[in-house]
Amino acid sequence: MSGISNTASLDEGLALRALEALERDPTLSQRALSRELGVSLGKTHYCLRALIDKGLVKLSNFQHSPRKLRYVYLLTPQGIEEKTRITFTFLRRKEAEYQALQAEIAELRARVGAVPSGGAE
Repeated sequence: MSGISNTASLDEGLALRALEALERDPTLSQRALSRELGVSLGKTHYCLRALIDKGLVKLSNFQHSPRKLRYVYLLTPQGIEEKTRITFTFLRRKEAEYQALQAEIAELRARVGAVPSGGAE
């Protein structure tokens, strides 16, 4: 697939948020998805193109639309599996960040506790 190279540089956090949004509402327009993701329309288009090229999202015409320019973005079984994998990876990374932050906070508290009272200089 030609899209594999495109998805290599695709931000996993953005891909996850896009997959979640499309799972909730497959009829989102690119403009609406762009607003929901908080990124430019161009970046949204790039993200969708990469997800489609990778086979995670399938693009179909919206059958009941009087204007056949509307599309529906359906997660493929591979897309659902990838969303789960990305979620798990994201969760592990955030838990590691949380633990590192807790350790840093404990170290700072210990330093502050070691400073004699009377104020800072």
